[in-house]
Amino acid sequence: MALVAQHELAKELGETWRQVAFGDLAARLNPPSTFPCTFSQNAFRRGLLQFSFVEAVDKQGLHRAANDLRLYLEDCAGWDGRPVTAKPLVMIFSRNAAEFETIEQYQAFGWRVLQSLHDEDSSPWPEGVSTIPEEPFWSFCFAGVQLFVNMSSPAHAKRKSRNLGRHFTFVINPRERFDRVAGDTREGRKVRNNIRRRVRAYDGLEHSPLLGSFQKGEIEWVQYGLPEENTVFPNACPFRFRG
Repeated sequence: MALVAQHELAKELGETWRQVAFGDLAARLNPPSTFPCTFSQNAFRRGLLQFSFVEAVDKQGLHRAANDLRLYLEDCAGWDGRPVTAKPLVMIFSRNAAEFETIEQYQAFGWRVLQSLHDEDSSPWPEGVSTIPEEPFWSFCFAGVQLFVNMSSPAHAKRKSRNLGRHFTFVINPRERFDRVAGDTREGRKVRNNIRRRVRAYDGLEHSPLLGSFQKGEIEWVQYGLPEENTVFPNACPFRFRG
């Protein structure tokens, strides 16, 4: 399955799992929803989302997912730097590929997928980026680009901002977008504080204490998949640099 633009997906008819997943996402990002990530809402309203649908996580399915990610990043290379033109990638996994009972199981699956993408990636790791997730300034990289990967699962009941519907989902962005828009600047801190205020209202609980600032060297990998409770902290990251 090739990379799909939002406007192409919106034209599809029927009740395929792709349309079900798209409908779940639309219900969260369209008004009157108060979904906390205003950037995702704005991108959806402008029809800028890009989609990758992963039918299976066998060798062929993961190869297609890697190719979709590569195509997406090629398109991102022409970004003009304005938040209103940014195109997030929404990678959605079929329930045949990913259907579990717990958040921990979904996130373990997500890290297995990221590991597989990394193992298939032949591009050099960016200079200056640690290869060890527990060290400052690590982020997942693919095709030489630093990324932020938001893992959202159907198992999240309290942390609703990390539940995008009935399918396990990655929301992927080049991390430079976060550095430009919500970086460690006066305006960036204002943006982060606003989103965290919206998270508190939407979820009914405080934002996760695991959320931090990459530019300050705060650990990134724990922010990809958040636990349900603010008192739970993940174990060591399962990602291993190839070789």
